[in-house]
Amino acid sequence: MIRNAGLLVVLVACILSGGWVLLDRASLPILAEPDFPAELTAFTPYAANPVFSGTGTDTWDQKIRERGYILQENGQYHLWYTGYREGKDQTWSLGYATSPDGLTWTRYKGNPIHQSTWVEDMSVIKSDGTYYMFAEGKDDVAHLLTSTDRINWQERGPIEIRYTNHQPLSKGPYGTPTIWKEKDVWYLFYERNDQAVWLATSKDLKVWTNVQDEPVLAKGPQEYDLYAVAMNQVIRYKGLYYAYYHASAFADWHEWSTNVAVSNDLIHWTKYTRNPIMKGNTSSGILVNDGSQYRLYTMHPAVNVFLPVAKK
Repeated sequence: MIRNAGLLVVLVACILSGGWVLLDRASLPILAEPDFPAELTAFTPYAANPVFSGTGTDTWDQKIRERGYILQENGQYHLWYTGYREGKDQTWSLGYATSPDGLTWTRYKGNPIHQSTWVEDMSVIKSDGTYYMFAEGKDDVAHLLTSTDRINWQERGPIEIRYTNHQPLSKGPYGTPTIWKEKDVWYLFYERNDQAVWLATSKDLKVWTNVQDEPVLAKGPQEYDLYAVAMNQVIRYKGLYYAYYHASAFADWHEWSTNVAVSNDLIHWTKYTRNPIMKGNTSSGILVNDGSQYRLYTMHPAVNVFLPVAKK
């Protein structure tokens, strides 16, 4: 089915003139897939990237790593990130920064804001006046922290996940926790060794149960996510759910890309046929609504922003 009126006019004109013109594919407009609109998939790099990075000096946040998280509230942008010093046996701590536009950031003077437990790869959501931070801890075990002011965080302990038969999850890492809440149900996406993504739910934030013991998002079969997948964020847009995830086409994970999948039930996901939407080691991508449209931020090894492609 032809979904572009301009292209239809060209074809009709060719037929009426008694001949066909071979059109250059590159000159044709990009037709967005019905379930993958351009506003969620087409972005261009901001000219002044990166917009936030490690200090590069001998500070607690000489470098930053993994997935930071950004919330935009009432015109103010809030960033949580993991900082560390180079070298062995260094502590990874939680930092905080703010921005009036999501482009120019100011570090909180009291950083680091949390040092008592290992915090990285966080996902943050606000519910009923409380901020919930789901993060990786030591040995890639997911844990929960809460705050009422974005700065002071209380450790709530490891997240307890069970199989569908209510038996505890087998020993080993379970990280990159990605959170979604709908009505009174919390949805937790997590990976194990970046080999696949599973989904567990909870109503009390104490015990989480897999919705199924098979992954909801697996590697492959395409090359771009053949060796690793990990989910970063879920959003809801025009009645559908979109998952942003990073993946690797390399066995040694030396390079990552940013990708998207769609679902109508949070369990069955269809990957975008034009993945990756960002290449070149763009890891830990999330969308942030600036009040009128979405931006794409990637977090590792520095924070870069990608702005929506201008509509013609």
